[in-house]
Amino acid sequence: MEKLLLFVEIQQLKKQGFKVAAIAKKLEISRNTVYKYLDMSLEEASEWITSLGSRRKKLDPYHNQILSWLKEHPDLSSAQVEDWLKERFPTLDVGGSTVRSYVSEMRDIYHIPKVIRVRTHEAVEELPMGQQVQVDWGEITIKNSENKDVKLYFITFVLSHSRYKYVEWLDRPFTTRDTIRCHEKAFQFFGGIPEEIVYDQDHLITVSENAGDIILTSEFQAYKQERGFRIYLCRKADPQSKGKVENVVKFVKKNFAKNRVYANLEAWNEKCLAWLERTGNFNVHHTTKKRPVEVHALEKQHLKPVSSLLSFENTLVTRITRTVHKDNVIKYKSNRYSLPLGTYRPRGDNTVYVETQEEELIIRREPHGEVLARHPLCHGKGELIKNRQHTRDRSKGIHAYKETVIRQFKDQEKAEQFIHEVGIRYPRYIRDQLQVIQCAITQYRQDIDEALAVCIKDQLWSANDLRDIAQHFTRLKETKTSKPNSIQEPKNINPAIKATAATREMDDYIKILGGASS
Repeated sequence: MEKLLLFVEIQQLKKQGFKVAAIAKKLEISRNTVYKYLDMSLEEASEWITSLGSRRKKLDPYHNQILSWLKEHPDLSSAQVEDWLKERFPTLDVGGSTVRSYVSEMRDIYHIPKVIRVRTHEAVEELPMGQQVQVDWGEITIKNSENKDVKLYFITFVLSHSRYKYVEWLDRPFTTRDTIRCHEKAFQFFGGIPEEIVYDQDHLITVSENAGDIILTSEFQAYKQERGFRIYLCRKADPQSKGKVENVVKFVKKNFAKNRVYANLEAWNEKCLAWLERTGNFNVHHTTKKRPVEVHALEKQHLKPVSSLLSFENTLVTRITRTVHKDNVIKYKSNRYSLPLGTYRPRGDNTVYVETQEEELIIRREPHGEVLARHPLCHGKGELIKNRQHTRDRSKGIHAYKETVIRQFKDQEKAEQFIHEVGIRYPRYIRDQLQVIQCAITQYRQDIDEALAVCIKDQLWSANDLRDIAQHFTRLKETKTSKPNSIQEPKNINPAIKATAATREMDDYIKILGGASS
C-alpha cells in the first residue's frame, strides 16, 4: 500500500509541473525511483506491487534486523550492513550487489536517506610485489556499552601491491615503542618485511624538522637499521603520496569501527582481526578486482624473512625521562627547569633524559648524549630554575639578531657570508638556525671560528654542521690534553666527511724527489 501511495503522489507532483529532481528531493527518494514510477501506468504499478508481496527475497529473514540498523544509524553503508550480517550470521552466503539493492529499496520504502560523500581518487602505477608497505595512524570516537564516548587509536599497514592489510588498536595515543611493536606484529602477519615503508612526518618516526634537517627518532633509527628497510617520508599535506593507506584508514573507520559498540580493547582487537579475515582482506578490491588474501599468497614470497629477535631490544635501558613543554622547560619533583630555546619541537619527540649527580640536575637529549642543560637541584616546590643563557635574544627583528650573532665571530666577513648562505637554504627556519649558532658560540667559543672556516671551505651551510664541527674540535683538544703522547690529529678536516688517503706508486715518489726510475 505504501508503494501505491508513493506512485500516486509522484504522478500528482509531475502533473503539477515538478521536475524529477524536485520530486526526489521533496519525497526524499532517489531520482531513479522517480523515473521508475513515472514509466509505469496505474495497472502496471498495481501488478508490480502485488508481485512484490508474493515474492520472497533472500534477505527477508533479516529485514527487521537491517531496518533497526538503518534507523539507528542512517549513515550506515550497504558494505557495512553486509559485514555485520556476515559477522552475526556466519552461514549467510550473499553477494554485495544483493545487499546494496535490498538496502537501497528499504531506504526508499522507509524514507531513510543516506548522505553521499564524493571521494577523489588518483590512478597510479602498481608497484612490484614485496616492494612497499604504507603506514598511517587514525583515531575515532565511539560509544561503549554504557553509551559513553570512548576515543580509540589505531595503526594501519597495507602492502601496496596486494592491498593486504593489518590493523591494531590502543585506548591511548601511540608511543614510538608501541609503533615498533606493531611493526613487528605486522611483519609476522604479512610473513615478511618489504624493501620500503612509507610514512607521514609523524612525531613517532621523526624528530620534527630540526631547523630544516629532518632526522629520525633514536629508537626508530635503531629499529630501522636492525630490520634493514628503506624509509620514504611524505611531505606534509600530501596524502597522494600514500593514497592506499589513506583509503584503508577510511575503510577501517567506516566499515569496521563506525557504529560498533566498544566493550574492551582485547575484544575489539579480536573483532578487528576477524573483520580483516572476513571483509578487509577477503572482499574483492575495487581497483585490482582481486581478493587481497589471494594476491598476498604470492606476494609474501617476495618479502624478506623476519628474524625472531631484535638485538637492540636487549640493549635499551630504562632511564628517567621527562617531556619538554612548549615553553622549553621540564618538570622534575614539583619544580620547573629551563632548557635552551628551540629544544621543544612541535609534533616532534620531546623526550629528554634526566639524571642527578650530587646537587646537580643534568638533562640530555640521548641517554649518553650531549648535555642540554645543567641546573642546581632545587629542594623546594613550584620554583622555576632558569639559566640566563636559555632566554630569547631580545634584539628587534631577524636583521638585528643576525648582527648580534655576527659580532661574536673574529672574522665577521666570513660570519656574514655563512649566515647569508644559511638564510638562503633555510628561509623558514632562520631564527631556529640563529639560535643553534648562538648556542654553539656559547658552548664552544674557543673553537667556533675554526669551525666556521671549515664550514665555508667545504660549503656546509647549516647551523647544525657548524655546531657539530665546533664540538668535534673541542673534543679533539680534550683528548690531546688527557693523552699528550698520543699521535696528533690533523687540523682543518671536516669531521662530517670520512676520506681515505690516496696512495702513490713508487715511481711517482722518485720523480718528485728528482730521481729517475730504473
